[in-house]
Amino acid sequence: MRSIRLKAVCAVLAGIAVGVSAAGPAEAATPKQGGNLQFVVPAEPPSYDGHRETTFAMIHPIRPFYSLLIRVNPENPSSTTDFVCDLCEGKVEAPTDGGKVYTFKIRKNVKFHSGDNLTAHDVVATYQKIIFPPKGIVSARKAYYTMVESVTAPDDYTVVFKLKYPSGAFIPALAVPFNFIYQKSVLDKDMHWYEKNINGTGAFRFKEREAGAVIRGVRNTDFFVKGRPYLDSFDAIFAKKESLRVQAIRGNRAAIEFRGFPPKSRDDLVKALGNDVTVQTSDWNCVLITTVNHKRKPFDDVRARRALTLAVDRWGGSKYLSKIAIVKTVGGIAFPGHELAATKQELEQLAGYWPDIKKSRAEAKRLLKEAGVDLSKTYYFNNRAVDQPYKIVGTWLIDQWRQVGLKFEQHVEQTGPFYDQLRNKKEYDVSIDFNCQSVVNPIVDVSKYLSDDRSGSQYGQYKDREVDALFDKMNQSGDPKEQRVLMREMEKLTLDTHANAFITLWWNRIIPHRSYVKGWKISPSHYLNQSLDNVWLDK
Repeated sequence: MRSIRLKAVCAVLAGIAVGVSAAGPAEAATPKQGGNLQFVVPAEPPSYDGHRETTFAMIHPIRPFYSLLIRVNPENPSSTTDFVCDLCEGKVEAPTDGGKVYTFKIRKNVKFHSGDNLTAHDVVATYQKIIFPPKGIVSARKAYYTMVESVTAPDDYTVVFKLKYPSGAFIPALAVPFNFIYQKSVLDKDMHWYEKNINGTGAFRFKEREAGAVIRGVRNTDFFVKGRPYLDSFDAIFAKKESLRVQAIRGNRAAIEFRGFPPKSRDDLVKALGNDVTVQTSDWNCVLITTVNHKRKPFDDVRARRALTLAVDRWGGSKYLSKIAIVKTVGGIAFPGHELAATKQELEQLAGYWPDIKKSRAEAKRLLKEAGVDLSKTYYFNNRAVDQPYKIVGTWLIDQWRQVGLKFEQHVEQTGPFYDQLRNKKEYDVSIDFNCQSVVNPIVDVSKYLSDDRSGSQYGQYKDREVDALFDKMNQSGDPKEQRVLMREMEKLTLDTHANAFITLWWNRIIPHRSYVKGWKISPSHYLNQSLDNVWLDK
């Protein structure tokens, strides 16, 4: 099966027509209409449902088919405060009733790809599914909306969100790019329908999927923004191997990968293509996590969990791994550099961040012995079959744990089976996990670490009501200084005292792309700015 899929991908890449001169592309002041954008994606989507998924493998090929209520300004995607209307009219208005009521007027010229008109009732049904999911429906980010009391439509083209308390985290949460607007009549019949089917209002219509090879979209001629999209079509080409993706861009069989390449691949492309390649870089609001299964012995014991984090040399790992992988920054639970993030001095007080790794590993060995952990046993480590950075960081972690006597066997799975193990089977002792967010919004981003009955994306099977209480208090505070104190307390409990889960390293985003790709700007997230309605080709 793998060889068949690889042949299919190669056939797609080989069949793409190339039409660019060897000289560097000339800058054009006015966007050009037409053309087909080919981009490569390292993995296939587990499902098509934006509300349940958390992976770029879904966003990159599927986001162009959908619209949002509001979004981060695509002309300023690195901003944490610049939000614009997508399906709403005008600008994003300030709240009323002391910051507790947000009212949005909905565009009247929007059609679903099925031909039906979109109304406010579709927006309400969508957010009801996201914020108040019924039993059996997965909503990965429901904890982002703990401040929401109700979502209503007083008429066909008005949506009102009523909050329990004012919250600066609400608008950034509303702009999350996974919040695809779905059709109410479809949800009323089957809330699982969108997992396997597509019907949006986005700039592109779904054309076809070749399993293991490509998803194709074509221009939506009924798109509600006049003159958009610029492209005629796109091909999202699935290519698991990094070498294949790099060669696709180098050989002009694809123009870009929106996720990111490691430093060496960037250097190779720049050396080979010169002015025909453009490199965009950014800090990345994404971090690999070590999720520990609290219901598997010996990791139901906090001492065994603390030993796992104490064994890891994050400071040394950053220097080494940043040369070969898309990880770099040592940080805590909040996006490094944000005012709510821990300083280096604060981090060094936490288990697993001590500057003396020998002291840290000695303590890990003591805890393992005290907890009676069987060091002759080989434990189950669940990882994702994506080289960058999953397999590289996973291999590094196994070596780190070996330093204190712990043995792990790495089980590498494709995206679908990986998620099935993480979410459903739960046969692992420890798993790679991640907290990759879009809009930089630490107050809600750290909802990943809440109790499993509140988070929507916490798979360690633990409940920690102390952490939950700190999160709620932080969300209801309007004082940044108080928020920062509460963040440190939540971080200490999560990463150290209770050892619920662990941070590895934060990512570093590097996007080398063909210089004829215009209109796309990098952001701190590989989830943002993927609607493709503003992308055009200068060739």
